[in-house]
Amino acid sequence: MAKASSIFRTLTNLKFSLEKVVFGVNNELVEAKFKGMFVTAVFGKMNISSGELTFINAGHESIMVVDKNKNFASAVNNINIKIKKGSFFGLVGESGSGKTTLGRAILGANKISQGNVIFHDDERDYDLTTITSKEMKDYRKKAQLIFQDPYAALSPRMTVRDIIAEPLEVMRITNSREETDARVRDIAAKCRLNLEHLRRFPHAFSGGQRQRISIARALVSNPKFIVADESVAALDVSIQADILNLLKQLQHELNLTYLFISHDLSVVAHVCDIVAVMYLGHIVEMAPSRELFSNPKHPYTKALLSSIPSIDPENKSKAIELEGEIPSAMNPPSGCVFRTRCPHASQDGKEANIEMGLVEVTPGHWVDRCGVNCA
Repeated sequence: MAKASSIFRTLTNLKFSLEKVVFGVNNELVEAKFKGMFVTAVFGKMNISSGELTFINAGHESIMVVDKNKNFASAVNNINIKIKKGSFFGLVGESGSGKTTLGRAILGANKISQGNVIFHDDERDYDLTTITSKEMKDYRKKAQLIFQDPYAALSPRMTVRDIIAEPLEVMRITNSREETDARVRDIAAKCRLNLEHLRRFPHAFSGGQRQRISIARALVSNPKFIVADESVAALDVSIQADILNLLKQLQHELNLTYLFISHDLSVVAHVCDIVAVMYLGHIVEMAPSRELFSNPKHPYTKALLSSIPSIDPENKSKAIELEGEIPSAMNPPSGCVFRTRCPHASQDGKEANIEMGLVEVTPGHWVDRCGVNCA
């Protein structure tokens, strides 16, 4: 993605039109030969009325925003979280809130303009803001990504064996084909894939089987930290349960730590230990899963949870409807970023003067200081 950013800046500096910028980035990414990176698609979306251009990665959230005056916006702001080793950390929020951007920044795939991302390993620590190319190669072995779409993430020209083995070969983890095959067979078995599956191509598998292949590819380098970005969103409900149970099983077997990004709150409630709620690049609430779902404090969290369908016929509660769309990252509201949609916002606009930041209201339960007043 650094390649895309570089191409983008070059084209804009040459004063190409926004349409040509989009076209140029797409062409360069198709022709580029990336090593150790799986690129599916990058395209641009332009708002004609405002002249605002948003680059979107693989159908996910915006990775950068630029207006007609070529001013860049930050997709993630003032984030302060700690993901404990061995935890299943959930991240929820609307599309465009910055979830994917945060996950990619933690993996070193998005540039960090301010602040620090520190990865604490048993052997050493990695600071992603000052990390060298050599250190990044080592970090790639310890932190991996499971993609959302199991159909787009797998090359149709490669066998399952080659797909799973590719990270080992690219990162030069194994020294012989025999060693590579042994690692592939071992992780395939852990992901409930048969040996006969390794000789087939992706088109021969269902969505759930393809996602197990994606998981095996992510885990073959023996990482300690996994970013699962909407990894079950494209699957049927019954298949989702199977993949979630597999992720939990692998967590215990391999001592993994997850950052689980999802729109599905019921899924997050089922698998996650800690849940953080994002809105327009900010964490507005963070708490243990059971505490967050039983006692939400921030009005945005309450609105999200109210949208979960209930099978209880006695439950007559209605979903909280938020007016309008999530504001542009190019021109976010001052003070509390949620104030333009908040049902508790005052008429005098005092929330515009409240600085965003988390406050611990009960042990382990953090809420944005403006949301505390609405609780």
